[in-house]
Amino acid sequence: MQKSLIRAKNTSEFATRERCFITEILNDPAEPKVSLARCRVSPGVTTELHSLAVDEWYIIESGEGQMETAGNAAFAVGPGDTVVIPRGTSQRIHNSGTSDLVFECICTPRFNPQDYQPLE
Repeated sequence: MQKSLIRAKNTSEFATRERCFITEILNDPAEPKVSLARCRVSPGVTTELHSLAVDEWYIIESGEGQMETAGNAAFAVGPGDTVVIPRGTSQRIHNSGTSDLVFECICTPRFNPQDYQPLE
């Protein structure tokens, strides 16, 4: 029988070099097809320009931001928006509001630190 429960190993928020805060909700070798993290960007902060070696989706929960992908002009994002970011696409997000910008980040396959490529 296949295991149907994966317990989170660490649900503490941590700061990243990307200039945001991450809480890993699901990122376990037992489920290599997907990972899920909650991301928080402080007001006025722009994350580091980077790309990932995985496909990614940002689902905006709260706050206001300006998203930039593939060197294109930034576009506004807010609660309920989903940003689709194919693997290898340059990206960064700016919190243009006065409160935290919070979004869920889904990666397929699951995110590993070696998937992160800084571009600054």
